[in-house]
Amino acid sequence: MEALDWLRWHFTVSGVETYWFLPPLVMLCISSLTSLGGVSGAFILLPFQMSVLGYTAPGVSATNFVYNIVSIPVGVLRHIRSGRLCWPLFWLLMGSTLPGVFLGYYIRLVYLPQPGRFKIFVGVVLAYLGLRTLWSACQEARDGNTAPKAPPSGRITGGTISLTRGTVVFGEQTYSYPTVPLAVISLAVGVIGGAYGIGGGALMAPFIISVLNLPPYVVSGATLFSTWCTSVVAALFYAFGPTFGTQGSTSPDWLLGSLFGAGGLLGIYLGARLQQFVPALVIKIILAAAVIFVAFRYLYPLVSG
Repeated sequence: MEALDWLRWHFTVSGVETYWFLPPLVMLCISSLTSLGGVSGAFILLPFQMSVLGYTAPGVSATNFVYNIVSIPVGVLRHIRSGRLCWPLFWLLMGSTLPGVFLGYYIRLVYLPQPGRFKIFVGVVLAYLGLRTLWSACQEARDGNTAPKAPPSGRITGGTISLTRGTVVFGEQTYSYPTVPLAVISLAVGVIGGAYGIGGGALMAPFIISVLNLPPYVVSGATLFSTWCTSVVAALFYAFGPTFGTQGSTSPDWLLGSLFGAGGLLGIYLGARLQQFVPALVIKIILAAAVIFVAFRYLYPLVSG
């Protein structure tokens, strides 16, 4: 590998030293799969940074947010152009998640500065959502619902929202969801996402798809866009907000996060293009497998001793 030494780069903010092409390549592969279900892939990026690159300072969460900022916009634009962004659902998710991000930032710096507790906490949440999504996929396969729930060319043609329920018209079918429970869950997810550095999409998309039974084609655009908005606010807060006496840098590594984002940008675009050709069952299985894998990596040290 000495012949490739000229491709290595030292990132001064994070202290990471790696090949400059590795971050975009890794996230190209990851995000092209996770974005099929409306998830940017940041929840897998954080353990990669910590375990592979050795970046464990609180700024690793902020760097995840930078990845979201760079990678998500093209995918969101693709959903808007194809008519698959549910605006009422987006506003509900963003308005509920954003306040929780600030509380998550405080919890991350004050109570979860060390990776150990942090991994256990998020691992439990991811394990539940991954198993819940897998169970939903198994039920769908058992019932024989393996085809997409709407035509590949389906568009969101309408939607309403009130204090009790929201509706969305996709293709020729109308779906509904409870607004108050979803807002409460979104607030809690904002706390987790603000601490973890995922913006909440990795937690909200499996929940909405598996528990509320909305199709991925309706969910993915709204979760991606709300994740981007909360990531912008959270990254700025990590960069310029109070540190509460935390040891280690809380600022994001903008260059490293941007390289990850460059690969994620292409991957999310590919995922948005491919989504209409992939059955909802396959998307659920991909999401469940990715979430369970990360949860296992987090919880294995606790179970093993």
